[in-house]
Amino acid sequence: MLGNLRDKLSKTRLAFRQRLDGLVKSGKPREEILDELAEALILADVGVAAAEKIIEALRARTTKTAGFDEIQEALKADLAARLNRGTAGLRLSPAPAVVMAVGVNGGGKTTTLAKLARRFRDEGRKTGLAAADTFRAAAQEQLAIWGERLGLPVIQGRPGADPASVAFDAAQYAKAQSLDFLLVDTAGRIHTNTNLMLELEKIKRILGREIPGAPHEILLILDASTGQNALIQAREFLKVSGLTGIVLTKLDGTAKGGIVVAIADELGLPIKFVGTGETDEDLVEFTPAAFADALFT
Repeated sequence: MLGNLRDKLSKTRLAFRQRLDGLVKSGKPREEILDELAEALILADVGVAAAEKIIEALRARTTKTAGFDEIQEALKADLAARLNRGTAGLRLSPAPAVVMAVGVNGGGKTTTLAKLARRFRDEGRKTGLAAADTFRAAAQEQLAIWGERLGLPVIQGRPGADPASVAFDAAQYAKAQSLDFLLVDTAGRIHTNTNLMLELEKIKRILGREIPGAPHEILLILDASTGQNALIQAREFLKVSGLTGIVLTKLDGTAKGGIVVAIADELGLPIKFVGTGETDEDLVEFTPAAFADALFT
């Protein structure tokens, strides 16, 4: 995993290292190194609040005479600890386990669910997909194409149908067919639209009524390239939908990979997976230590 993640984080790492490489042999005192490190963290979209906490932690972890190498090792350890917010991957539960994806349009919900479906299929798990995004015909078509490509069933309703009714039908199908996993796609929502956000609660209630404990995972799918806006979205979705974790997509195409740190640090939510490309194989289970190493290697 580390090699793959290292390659995919190249843009973030390059932006980060361009600020730091001059410090390696500079012989600057610790405080000057920490000041420049703070700037590098902020430019990588770690955010001001998280950057300040990291710098204070480094002061406590290092000696006053510390050079760059000592500070770098302390930073890697701090980032790994700060990102360790819960169990990696998905929580196990009695079948059928229900995973619901939420987020704004364009974040990569449908593609992420397809990647998860492929993973489960390859593990020999019976998996189905539910197209509860009934507002956009294109979204249902996209999921249907993925289902055909992966050889997996897709439960969908008519365009404009009540999304909760699709969730109901999908839950019935999952039980009747003894699925191991049911992956539920939902409509993209503007996180400030109360009515749309409340609709997520209706879908959750229906799923929970039909399958005990469902949805077992509610994953917020965020586009890492949007930087601090992704953090704003996460704050609002956390208020309504009872998130269990985050998937960050498009991490390979941005220099703002530090947003991973900002989200985990502020919200305390585990990063479950990161999307590192467009194919159905480009989904990496998130490991804090591997992420911290990939930023520096």
